[in-house]
Amino acid sequence: MSNASNSPAHDPARRIISVSQFVPAPPAAIFELLATPAKHSEIDGSGSVNGSLSGPARLSLGAKFGMSMRIGLPYRITNEVVEFEEAKRIGWRHFGGHVWRYLLEPVEGGTMVTEQFDYSTNRANFVLRLMRAIPNNELAMRKTLLNLAKRFA
Repeated sequence: MSNASNSPAHDPARRIISVSQFVPAPPAAIFELLATPAKHSEIDGSGSVNGSLSGPARLSLGAKFGMSMRIGLPYRITNEVVEFEEAKRIGWRHFGGHVWRYLLEPVEGGTMVTEQFDYSTNRANFVLRLMRAIPNNELAMRKTLLNLAKRFA
């Protein structure tokens, strides 16, 4: 989807992208993976997450964790968990201000997982435009959620 404003996943008024996927596993099992930064590279659909560098083995509210990343050039980023409800919701942000979150809702046979890129608190929207973050993130989020679903299939 080259024009993000036409995507039903993008809500430009709220400045958020939301993508959902059924995952055939209970919320607690999925949450355990999401709360373990060392496993993020295993499901990352963007190809930018190379692995965890620092922080706790399991995330909690206020936890900080460093990641090795690559978008063009390699870099390191530190995130802070800003949303945390066991087996329901987890979200983190870095210095850019935008929030990556996962929402888990139990449904028959598994969990509906929604990944969101919330840029309503982003500090540099021009950088997001320059990087084409809106359409690129939506595609990467879809791949991430498919990877997550395959992991529990």
